[in-house]
Amino acid sequence: MSGPLKGVRVIELARILAGPWAGQTLADLGAEVIKIEAPEGDDTRRWGPPFIDRDGVQEAAYFHSANRGKSSVTADFRTAEGRQKTLDLVANADVLIENFKVGGLAKYGLDYASLSAINPGLIYCSITGFGQTGPYAHRAGYDYIIQGMSGLMSVTGPADGMPHKVGVAVTDIVTGIYASTAILAALHERARTGMGQHIDLALMDSAVAIMANQAMNYLATGTAPTRLGNYHPNLAPYQVVPCRDGHIIIATGNDTQYRRLCGILALEQLADDPDYCTNPVRVRNRNTLSRLIGDETSKWAKVDLLAACEAQGVPAGPINDMAEVFADPQVIARGLELNMDGLKGVRSPFNFSAHPERPSKPAPSLGEDN
Repeated sequence: MSGPLKGVRVIELARILAGPWAGQTLADLGAEVIKIEAPEGDDTRRWGPPFIDRDGVQEAAYFHSANRGKSSVTADFRTAEGRQKTLDLVANADVLIENFKVGGLAKYGLDYASLSAINPGLIYCSITGFGQTGPYAHRAGYDYIIQGMSGLMSVTGPADGMPHKVGVAVTDIVTGIYASTAILAALHERARTGMGQHIDLALMDSAVAIMANQAMNYLATGTAPTRLGNYHPNLAPYQVVPCRDGHIIIATGNDTQYRRLCGILALEQLADDPDYCTNPVRVRNRNTLSRLIGDETSKWAKVDLLAACEAQGVPAGPINDMAEVFADPQVIARGLELNMDGLKGVRSPFNFSAHPERPSKPAPSLGEDN
């Protein structure tokens, strides 16, 4: 592997999504990532359909989404041979990623205390649902449940309907990203001190952290934000609008952009109206403003309104399905779709001037590197 992390060896004792996503991120950055799997393999190899056929073996597209660029070694921790195989790999590793239940690896001698004794420089990253401490530490963590508990679903979905989850396992993904960030920081510190450390990452912590402005909206006012559908809690108009042939997004971020939008829609009378002339009053009156704007946008075809907004510097965009995403000229130009030995994938968003090459190794077959 080439890339900024060339020479870094990562052992991945992780399954499903959050841990494998962290491992894949490090692999995309050039690390050598060895995925140690039980003899039956990561559960997500069977999470389909859809499946990808590789040399007559059916493997779920889900598995391929999170395991690019790795090697696969099988080991059964329940046997002395499997434990020793793992210990031999860890002895020369820089990083270990695991997502077993709290304390689950201690009975195999694969916990941080045991492994740091034989490899003091090891950076050991544990990913769990609720962390290593606290009253919920013993619970298993599932993305869907964390989306509910973290407040994310309380602000996602229509105002008058049930709460909605996000369309991908976002708390798993963001925990994987936070994990890779923490690992890189620990590697930097080890370069200074020579010592590794234990990183404790929790889906719950990560999900609460990414509540960002919505969390601060609550902390600033003491009032919990609610679901607003496609409205923004702090800006208006910043929403989905109807067109003659579907919907687009208009996202005005300041008063100047709002006035330009009024000009496009022949709503000049609203530009300086005291009920709408500044963002705070627009937010307070967003329902009425949305109706007035929607009455006009519904007269336009999507392509024409998008072109008019772009010409006038009003932020706007389409609502693409995945087929439209991968046909988008920008996505094509940026090379986001990978072709790795005939298997497709989606590249990580990193772009380094010193490392312009793209990942070329697909997810491994089970035990191919035993």
